[in-house]
Amino acid sequence: MQPRSARIVGWGYYAPQRVLTNADLEQLVDTSDEWIRTRTGIRERRVAAPWESTTSLASVAARRALAVADVDPAEVDLILVATVTPDYQFPSTAALVKEVIGSPRAAAMDLAAACSGWVYALTSAHAYVMSGMYRTVLVIGAEVLSRVTDFTDRNTCVLFGDGAGAALVQASDEPGGGLLGFELTVDPSGAYNIWVPAGGNRNPTTPATLERRGHYIRMDGRETYRYSTRTLASSALTAIRRAGLTPDDIALFVPHQANIRIIESVAKQLGLAPDRVYVNVDRYGNTSAASVPIALSEAVERGRVQPGDRLVFVAFGAGYTSGAAVLEWTADPAASARAAAIGPDVVVRAPRDWTADDPTPPELRPFFAAREEAAARREEAAAGSSADEARTASPGSATPTSVPTEVHA
Repeated sequence: MQPRSARIVGWGYYAPQRVLTNADLEQLVDTSDEWIRTRTGIRERRVAAPWESTTSLASVAARRALAVADVDPAEVDLILVATVTPDYQFPSTAALVKEVIGSPRAAAMDLAAACSGWVYALTSAHAYVMSGMYRTVLVIGAEVLSRVTDFTDRNTCVLFGDGAGAALVQASDEPGGGLLGFELTVDPSGAYNIWVPAGGNRNPTTPATLERRGHYIRMDGRETYRYSTRTLASSALTAIRRAGLTPDDIALFVPHQANIRIIESVAKQLGLAPDRVYVNVDRYGNTSAASVPIALSEAVERGRVQPGDRLVFVAFGAGYTSGAAVLEWTADPAASARAAAIGPDVVVRAPRDWTADDPTPPELRPFFAAREEAAARREEAAAGSSADEARTASPGSATPTSVPTEVHA
């Protein structure tokens, strides 16, 4: 029996703890906090720790989405991971996520549509569920863009950050809710305006590609900006019309968080007031396929989404890809609280015949090394102070021994 709707029943996100500020970037390239903020709206972005990867970020977000939905991982039929920064060329990141979260019967695959990836994956999940093929699909957007960002290029290094967001889409026998309309497009004329030249089979890794820094993102920012403002608005409007709605019917616009100027331009073209647009680009930067699901999860968590609301998700990215989806929300936002019990520590099985080096970009290592050393000194000082207080309170008691805890991620 085919379901009558495919609804989002769980959501979750994860952003690494390391923060890279505009002030940090001022020390690396010829830029300034004022220049970055006025042109992009970005104040800071997150950077994955050495032990973190796209798989680990995606797995935390997925576990939180499952917790919010109160669904056992064993019930998941399919895992879709939208990413352009997989852990490896193969196996897929989705396969590794399946192992981490413990979904024994799920099919799993990656989807590459750059910043539009999660919207593409969401429409795919809808199709799988409404066809009756699967009932429960995990839709994840996850990126570790810091590892393909050139931190000597001031035009791109200010833009990107790391993170993951997830939604659980499930079949419902009740009518209404779920996806109401969508639009997916690709214009390959701009394919080389946002790209990574080397590392694929056209330009495999060689000393020459490394010397030319061909393994990092390259972007024609001016042309991409012009194209994206037009395409995001037209894609969103097409999806809204296909849903049988108008922009006035939309409670919240959840756009790809690439640039505040782009977001404001598109909102203006759709006639949406600022209070109907969710923005968090200032805190995360452009996290590509993770951008929309992180924003959605935050919006629900902060009470910006209620049952019955019509939402629009829209994104634009390399390819040029564009995706927009209109969805009617049905879940209880209070369920967001369940995600709090899911910590950021996950265990990703390492390969037996390969030892990874620290993948943190070398330009960023001094910032984080200094901060982590300072944090360790503060913790040591705090522990010593606590021990002194304990001895003062109970002079005859022995000083407790601190036992280190192993943390996996």
